[in-house]
Amino acid sequence: MTIRSRGAERSGPQTVSIVTGLPFKPQLVKAVFRDVTSCAVSRPAAWAAASVTRTVLTEIIDGARSAAAEETRKRLTPKDLIAAIDRNVEVEVGSAWYLHSPTFHGLMGEVRNADGALVSLRERRGARTPSGVAGAHRFEAGVRRLLGSRGVRAVPAMVRDLDGIASVFLTALARDAAKVVREGGVKRFGSVSLMVPGEPIPAPPLKDPLFALSTRRGDGRTVGRDDVLAAVTMQLFGDLRQRAITEAAELTRDTLAN
Repeated sequence: MTIRSRGAERSGPQTVSIVTGLPFKPQLVKAVFRDVTSCAVSRPAAWAAASVTRTVLTEIIDGARSAAAEETRKRLTPKDLIAAIDRNVEVEVGSAWYLHSPTFHGLMGEVRNADGALVSLRERRGARTPSGVAGAHRFEAGVRRLLGSRGVRAVPAMVRDLDGIASVFLTALARDAAKVVREGGVKRFGSVSLMVPGEPIPAPPLKDPLFALSTRRGDGRTVGRDDVLAAVTMQLFGDLRQRAITEAAELTRDTLAN
């Protein structure tokens, strides 16, 4: 006789497929949300947040892989991470991690106080370690799975940086998703259009799907999938933002339909 748990009965083959395809598991995502909010987190919201984090880290790893390939290396190092960020500003996420990583020391510029005195790195970090930094180690297994899926390996320092960036990014995403729930939608919403001198100003898009996320539906106690997607509009921009939203929406669409 095969004994199945109640959780297994509730989770069908489709759910298992979704979870096993994500390097960052829903349990980890929910743990990050608990660090920043008392709101409940729906399963589609956890899957969406895991998907978005995967999309962002994949873009970073692919950029670093390209930099390493130029030197005929498959083992990524921190300098490949710096190159990936330099070449694609869209992946400059989780920047709160930079203050805590030796990789970025000397690249952060100087900060001076009102009296003109140089602010030390210790002072810039603050007395309290942010939860996203403190919990970075929880992401190592997922980062290693993602590296393997992209056909590369990384030195320990690079893995640690990817752990930190993933953790800080997801923490910020969770915080913004909770803010969407609390405020009933995205209150700071806008768009930027590129203008070329001598050419007419482009008309704003009439049917931009991102604008549909600015108004929230649902109760005020649970973070839903659309709350996470709305938070993505606050954390990312450009092609990476659109791809992250599209991939997360596609991942959860069939589940929500059922």
